[in-house]
Amino acid sequence: MEDNTKPEIKRLYSLDALRGFDMFWIMGGGEIFIALAALTGWPVLQWWAEQQEHVQWHGFHFEDMIFPLFLFIAGIAFPFSKAKRYQGRENRKALYSHIIRRGLILVLLGIIYNNSIRFNFAHLRYGSVLGHIGLAWMFAALLFINTRLSFRMLWFGVILIGYWLLLLLFPATDLGANDPFSMQGCLVGYVDRLLMPGRLYLKIHDPEGILNTLPAIGTALLGMFTGEYIMSDFLKDKQLKKVLYMVLAGIGFILIGLLWNTTFPINKNLWSSSFVCLVGGLSILLFSIFYLVIDVWKIKKWSFFFMVVGMNSITIYMADNIIDFGHASNFLFGGFKTMLPVAWSSLIEAIGFVLTGWIFLYFLYKKKIFLKV
Repeated sequence: MEDNTKPEIKRLYSLDALRGFDMFWIMGGGEIFIALAALTGWPVLQWWAEQQEHVQWHGFHFEDMIFPLFLFIAGIAFPFSKAKRYQGRENRKALYSHIIRRGLILVLLGIIYNNSIRFNFAHLRYGSVLGHIGLAWMFAALLFINTRLSFRMLWFGVILIGYWLLLLLFPATDLGANDPFSMQGCLVGYVDRLLMPGRLYLKIHDPEGILNTLPAIGTALLGMFTGEYIMSDFLKDKQLKKVLYMVLAGIGFILIGLLWNTTFPINKNLWSSSFVCLVGGLSILLFSIFYLVIDVWKIKKWSFFFMVVGMNSITIYMADNIIDFGHASNFLFGGFKTMLPVAWSSLIEAIGFVLTGWIFLYFLYKKKIFLKV
């Protein structure tokens, strides 16, 4: 007789905090450091300010990590969600329904985010951050529930290596370029131009297009591997050693990404396999730190600011495009600008903008209002 008793699944507070940390930069956290760099002229802050801008093509800045880190976090959460919601074969249909519905809802929200409510379908932009997350997570989740760990790991390798060879062996020539990893010559852009409806973000290429969803599945799988590892009984009573192994795995992926960069450049627009490994390694390291401090050492109070954001991440992402937080920020904090020298204006505006968004989320948190997809 099958035991359908649901196991006790402890909430990963570190995951909420890390998600909030990730969303902090989307909320305008980067603008605070850009303003600080301009105000102080300190080299370390100027370097960090440069990290708040996407690289144009090949290369890597911290800003390029924000989006894949969110997908990685969604991947970590899935094994916990699966264990908490669904038990036994009779729930398999509900599990499939949840995965597919969530993926498609994120695609729809992404289209709305990009275009508002518009009906000029031929000129809409259909590729989106939320859509990319939704589809990559959906396919990774379907793979996760239908394969054993060994086969998932095999698929992870096949996806990354296969994607590399696909781009290397089949460059696009319709725009007269022969570099398979350039914007004009990559197969990714060619598939977008051929099959993607509506308009492309970069006219000839979309960073959230069709083909580069494939390696993004690898990012989601890497998060699922991490979540499954945390849930496992492996080193259950030796949490420090468990974290150490995660740190070593993170460093290993970073080194693989840097080595692979020599033949397949690190590139967010392409979501190159080297990019998956580099950002995956950095994501594992970040999660390891948050997990160690919050869930192992139980030092939580400092993370409350981020947890409020992380528990309503989709809300603040969508609201930032709907609600005029700038106007509200000026109403709440504009008076402080008049009390300080003009050089401080940008910093006060940036801090006020972030705090306004946080106050909005704190209100929802206190009222227990959470938008979940």
